[in-house]
Amino acid sequence: MTLRYNGLDLAAMPLRGLSQSPPSQSLSKMSDSDAELVARTLDGDLDAYAKLMARYRDTFAAYALHMLGTREDAQEAVQDSFVRAYRALPGCRQPERFGAWLFRIVVNRCRTMQRRLRRNRRFGEPLPDGVPANGDAVASLEWREEIARALARLRPHYREAFLLRYVNGLEYEEMAGLTGAKQAALRMRVKRASDQLRELLRDVHAG
Repeated sequence: MTLRYNGLDLAAMPLRGLSQSPPSQSLSKMSDSDAELVARTLDGDLDAYAKLMARYRDTFAAYALHMLGTREDAQEAVQDSFVRAYRALPGCRQPERFGAWLFRIVVNRCRTMQRRLRRNRRFGEPLPDGVPANGDAVASLEWREEIARALARLRPHYREAFLLRYVNGLEYEEMAGLTGAKQAALRMRVKRASDQLRELLRDVHAG
C-alpha cells in the first residue's frame, strides 16, 4: 500500500533532520494535540497525518542517523516507520501519546536495520566520499567509529536516552513525552550511559 497525500508519496517525503540540525522548537509547543491529529487521520484526513510527520520527523531522523550511520539508512528507517505507524494507527490505544508510540516503532525499525547491516557489513570498504585520505581525517573517522561501537554496547534504553538528550538535544520533559518514562528515570539512564561510555572509551585508549 502506498501512502499518498494530494498525489504525493508520503513515504518519499524528504526528512529535514538528515540534512540539517533539528529545530529548537519544543515538541510540546504545537497548536493541535497529537490526539486531535490522530482522530482526524483515522477519519481520513491525510493532512492531519502530514502534520504529525512534520512534528516528529526531524527528531527521529537525527536519532536514526546516529544509530545507523548513513543518511540513506536513516531516511529508509524513518520513512518506513511512518508508513508502518499509519497502517497500525487504529491500534494506537493512547493517541495523546502518539510520539512515544511512534518512537518505539522507530527504535524497533533501527534495531532491525542494525542487525541487517551487521550481517551485510564487509571489511575493507573505502572511506566515505569527501573524507580525504590523510592521517588526521582517518584518525577522526576511527574515533567516531569507536564512539559508535561504544554506544552499541550500551543497554538499549541507556543508549536511547543518551542520544535523545545529547544528539537530539531534547529536554527531559520532552524525552518523557516521547518514551513514556519518568524524568527521574531518564536522568538516571543518561548518567549511567555517560559513565559507561566514559569507561568504554577509556579502556579503548588504555589498551
